[in-house]
Amino acid sequence: MAATAVRYLRSVGAPTSAGPAPVDPLPRPDLRAVAEDERAPVDPAEFRRVLGHFASGVTIVTAHDPGDGVGAPEGPTGRRPTGFACQSFASLSLDPPLVAFMVARTSTTWPRIARAGAFCVNVLGAGQEALCRGFAVSGADKFAGVAYEAAPATGSPLLDGVPAWIDCRIHAVHTGGDHLIVVGRVEALGTADSADPAGEDRAVDGPLLFHRGRFGRFSQ
Repeated sequence: MAATAVRYLRSVGAPTSAGPAPVDPLPRPDLRAVAEDERAPVDPAEFRRVLGHFASGVTIVTAHDPGDGVGAPEGPTGRRPTGFACQSFASLSLDPPLVAFMVARTSTTWPRIARAGAFCVNVLGAGQEALCRGFAVSGADKFAGVAYEAAPATGSPLLDGVPAWIDCRIHAVHTGGDHLIVVGRVEALGTADSADPAGEDRAVDGPLLFHRGRFGRFSQ
């Protein structure tokens, strides 16, 4: 109690003694996980089934891993390309321009993206389901036969034929249960049609969608 009083008096500028008095530091808070008796009674399968009704777009998040050179062949930047299929992507902020994606904490690709400190979000079109499935497989050479170039700001792989892309540097990473919430600051972005000097729309036929465990496309 005495130490608490001293801390309070000092915080409001009141004198506490003729000289400095020793003050015990506050104890460090314990990092606390959710206890078993606090868990909501939600079955994981039911959670997936219900949340699957929310349709989303599909992206491939890519980076150039500046690792030890073991793995996929080196890309145009002299670093190994890496990436994974991601549907949990969203815009976050306009000022500053921020986007976010979620990745499982068990992901083997995420540490490589973290090492790069940057990534490119490749938004997939309706005809790119096979490309998405290739990047959803763990352990394979996901870039085998995949054409790409270096994104303008970070050099991350920008996949050929995607209707839109967002080139980012990692801004922050937060823990969200069994996933990580990765926030990226947008350094550059564009669409397929904006790359056409004539201004003609060269984008693919609508977005690739994911709904209730299946791929689909938008139709009017």
